Amino acid sequence: VQLQASGGGLVQAGESLGLSCAASGSFYNIRSMAWYRQAPAKQRELVATITAGGITNYADFVKGRFTISRNNAKNTVYLQMNSLKPEDTAVYYCNANVYEDMWSGRTYWGQGTLVTVSS
Repeated sequence: VQLQASGGGLVQAGESLGLSCAASGSFYNIRSMAWYRQAPAKQRELVATITAGGITNYADFVKGRFTISRNNAKNTVYLQMNSLKPEDTAVYYCNANVYEDMWSGRTYWGQGTLVTVSS
């Protein structure tokens, strides 16, 4: 199983950017999916999660600005980021809880995509 993230880039403060992350390979299904981020010299932190049924949860620092969504048919999770701030600058990682059969699952990580927000 591989997770391929894309969509990072350089934007100015106040602008928007969208990320996507597609899972490929052989598996039974994908349960929760999430986005994390890691800024320079900081620990990786959770940004948002979404269940297979579409229930979402957000870190306080992105509530009202970011939206996580998924397309189960495409095994893809998205992160729409609006009103970006310089402090949102980080490498963004996608994460998925993938079940390779009905009973056993594990967590996979994407390779990370850099988002840079200039002031």
